Amino acid sequence: MAVLLEARGLRAGYGGRPVVTDLDLRVGEGEVVALLGANGAGKTTTLLTVCGELPTIGGEVLIDGAPARGPLFRRARNGLGLVTEERSIFRALTARDNIALGGCGVDDVLALFPELESRLDVRAGLLSGGEQQMLVLGRALARRPRLLLADELSLGLAPLVVERLLAAVRHAAETRGTGVLLVEQHVRKALRYVDRVYVMRRGTVEMAVDAEEARERLTEIEGLYLSTGS
Repeated sequence: MAVLLEARGLRAGYGGRPVVTDLDLRVGEGEVVALLGANGAGKTTTLLTVCGELPTIGGEVLIDGAPARGPLFRRARNGLGLVTEERSIFRALTARDNIALGGCGVDDVLALFPELESRLDVRAGLLSGGEQQMLVLGRALARRPRLLLADELSLGLAPLVVERLLAAVRHAAETRGTGVLLVEQHVRKALRYVDRVYVMRRGTVEMAVDAEEARERLTEIEGLYLSTGS
């Protein structure tokens, strides 16, 4: 399995002050990897550093085995996809126009989420939260990224929509070889779709296990690492 993403001794944060320290992780081709942790553990900081939105303070990030030093737009041109928790859409434009601005075809998005077909000419700001997230994820996957970073796909969404989103991510990994690094609050659902798990606490990785072991140790993980008081 080719390694698409690797972080080695990564230190990252804001204003030169580290939030993430000595972090090691990797994502292989066709692999879905979950990054778990309580609020403030450093998960989003890790994603923003990997994608080039934040500079590294120390360590390094490698994509396809080469040091990743360019800004986000250059990494995106080289096959990186990013889905943020803010649902990056143009609310005044239709769903169809949002897809066009994403540089992909409507049919490619509808192949992933046919539910959007009847909503293509509706302004994106009037779509439901689930439809908006399908639009965002569908647009990202339709560009066929080699590596996808996804931050809180399921935030505030109904369980059935969460299943649809996670299934689409799994499908991209299995059929296209997309590597996925996934931050997800619905841990129990996520563990049905991922291959491996990193658990963060206070800016460091405290546990790195495969999904089967994570499911077996779920009570321990939730109690020690995912509660807001941890």
